Amino acid sequence: MNSGKVILAGAGPGDPELISLKALRYLKTADIILIDRLVSPELIELYVNKTTKVIYVGKQCSKGIHTPQQEINELMVSYAKLGMTVLRLKGGDVSIFSNILDELRVLKENRIKYEIIPGISAALGAAAYSAIPLTSRGYSRAVRFLTLFDTISIEQDTWRDWAKTEDTLVFYMSGQKLKYLVQALLSQGIASEKGIAIIQQASTIYQKTTVYSFKDIMEKELIAFEYVPTLFIVGKVVELHEQFAWKEEIKEGEYYSYFDNHIKEFQYAI
Repeated sequence: MNSGKVILAGAGPGDPELISLKALRYLKTADIILIDRLVSPELIELYVNKTTKVIYVGKQCSKGIHTPQQEINELMVSYAKLGMTVLRLKGGDVSIFSNILDELRVLKENRIKYEIIPGISAALGAAAYSAIPLTSRGYSRAVRFLTLFDTISIEQDTWRDWAKTEDTLVFYMSGQKLKYLVQALLSQGIASEKGIAIIQQASTIYQKTTVYSFKDIMEKELIAFEYVPTLFIVGKVVELHEQFAWKEEIKEGEYYSYFDNHIKEFQYAI
């Protein structure tokens, strides 16, 4: 077994105060930090030691930015074999819609010690900061975490099930496919009055929440949300946002990409 160690940790959905104490401890003490795009820049600027090497390994497919998973694996292994503590810091939770299985396999194959630290997933942060309970008596008894990343593999029976269910549906990594989602669910019989919440940059200072019906979206011709992280919540529960919203959100004309606003310089994986 190698003397180094890899920490696979979730940084939370955006608000820097939502990181766990355990992940924060490693953020302050790790020798090497490999960060995804959706890690709060404030965490890096406030808590990382100036002598710590921070390597950006994020992905943003809409802009053609992509760090191959194999390269990330090689970085983890090479630094751990030098006896270093490597923090692999991911946005949200470390095991929801991430490549953690690939990383666990390569660490196991190379006999490298590792630890997994959970984080608050984007869906939970978005729901709380938008005052949308994902489950609630009389509204929804279950929630599903979904993605439209690979629409080809979604069968018609699955679309039909999503259109008919009373469960709350949360769609990750689907910002560019809003129109596709709405048309597909309408074609399978979802009620045109059903609500969908569009939550951008959840839990950050630039969070923006808008609630529409499926009919509204078709009439307004809203097509895509490409450049900032966006979640869709579908279900009766989105009706509760207007009644219970507590977070003051941005005004038009004040919108920036929170996750691309880094001040601290760091190395990019090549």
